[in-house]
Amino acid sequence: MPKERALIEIRLAGLSQGVHEFDFTCDAGDFNDHALTEAGFSKNISARAVVDKNDDELTISLETVASADLSCDLCLAPVTVELKGLFRVYYIYEQGQEREQEMHGEEEHRLIDRNMLAIDLTEDVRETLLLAVPMKVTCTDNPDCHVYRQEEPEEPDSSWQDSLEKLKYKFR
Repeated sequence: MPKERALIEIRLAGLSQGVHEFDFTCDAGDFNDHALTEAGFSKNISARAVVDKNDDELTISLETVASADLSCDLCLAPVTVELKGLFRVYYIYEQGQEREQEMHGEEEHRLIDRNMLAIDLTEDVRETLLLAVPMKVTCTDNPDCHVYRQEEPEEPDSSWQDSLEKLKYKFR
């Protein structure tokens, strides 16, 4: 999904070695992504990136927090769930062909150029949010959900039910 400007970006130019924290807040609609909307994300999305930079690599730990409007899989009542996702990615500076072949097939390890000005984390945040959506949603605290509500058994109110109760005790 091509973009004019990155939604969530970390500027590498001038970033010193050590640990740096970045906080981002954006609206789910800013992603212009049908998959996020379909998954129930419609409000603010918070992302925290902790960047650990050293001579050979950058380690970025992403933590996302967002509310999703879902429906209970049992009773279909609307449920708003706060979802948290975690993702860690390692950016390794290019050092030749042998390093690239060594890393082939590892998604959380990516090669970057030392002269790169910024890293776009928009797609990583989007994927982290989608992976945080639970496979099954239930509303155990929702008073409208009748699946988990324990109703007290009713007392027999007709004469034939009374007779059946008496018969049950008679043949024990």
